[in-house]
Amino acid sequence: MQELTPSQTVGPFFGFALPFPEGPIVAPAGELHIVGTVYDGASQPVPDALIEIWQPDATGTFPTEPRPDGFRGWGRCGTDADGHFGFQTIKPGPAEPGSAPHIGVVVHARGILHHLVTRIYFPDENAANAVDPVLSRVSGERQATLIARPDGDVLRFDIHLQGDHETVFFDV
Repeated sequence: MQELTPSQTVGPFFGFALPFPEGPIVAPAGELHIVGTVYDGASQPVPDALIEIWQPDATGTFPTEPRPDGFRGWGRCGTDADGHFGFQTIKPGPAEPGSAPHIGVVVHARGILHHLVTRIYFPDENAANAVDPVLSRVSGERQATLIARPDGDVLRFDIHLQGDHETVFFDV
């Protein structure tokens, strides 16, 4: 009989070289702050995840390089010991005709061999969200996992990797 070997996992190694001080600042003059917590399947915070966001500017244009105003179009933030992350940015415009404004999100975390991809939609875009070609394909109750919610002066977007409140992830 063959002996079982220990399970393999990825990380935590993201804190070594991937995060950088300006990583969470997508737009230095941006007044939109998006915060959240990454949770595992047992609803425990994940202290060593890495979140990346990708977005166009307010006109729906993706920059090809950093602009004079500092807008990069992407950011990277590691979670802290309590699983929290946060970004300073601007609200994007629709990147394609008929799509709702949204921010692309990539999640890297221990135990995940291939990154996860999701989106952040905005709570004040009901009409655009209703006809967005991607969001409209997600069942009603699951759509809530993709829409940030107001929380004081910030928007909150929690990411649940598994479980009852699992965030919708896309196979891309």
